[in-house]
Amino acid sequence: VQLVESGGGLVQPGGSLRLSCAASGFTFHKHGMSWYRQAPGKEREVVANINNVGGWTTYADSVEGRFTISRDNAKNTVYLQMNSLKPEDTAVYYCKGSGYWGQGTQVTVSS
Repeated sequence: VQLVESGGGLVQPGGSLRLSCAASGFTFHKHGMSWYRQAPGKEREVVANINNVGGWTTYADSVEGRFTISRDNAKNTVYLQMNSLKPEDTAVYYCKGSGYWGQGTQVTVSS
């Protein structure tokens, strides 16, 4: 199983980023997927979840209305569109699926 995140980087407050997580080694379309994040000195927290077909999603209160999780089962990829980014969104973002974690991608929101 391999989960590879990409798309992180440095962005100014109010900006946008789209994270991608490419999955392999398991039957992607049969599994729900999640995005988590971990800020320095804090515990890892769930950001968003999506079911196996993409028809059901949930979000942490802190990102509701700003972030959108989606997936493309033909590409074995899950996305996290992040808009109106705030400095408190700074963290390493991880995708999780089938009980496995990716290596994470750093998102830094700073002017």
